Amino acid sequence: MGEWLIGAFALMLVLEGLLPFFSPSTWREVFSRALAMTDGQLRFVGLASVLAGLALLLLVRGD
Repeated sequence: MGEWLIGAFALMLVLEGLLPFFSPSTWREVFSRALAMTDGQLRFVGLASVLAGLALLLLVRGD
């Protein structure tokens, strides 16, 4: 289980690094928009991301 967790974390780092690597100006724009969001909006985005990730994980695992 630990190897899967480390692998998932490594993949997350790779994916998170793609946008600033390929398009730093777009990344700055996205980041500045995130800074302008209220706490409630950020929480909603975070919750939506968690739910989408869990749904994708269940879909891939086939449980």
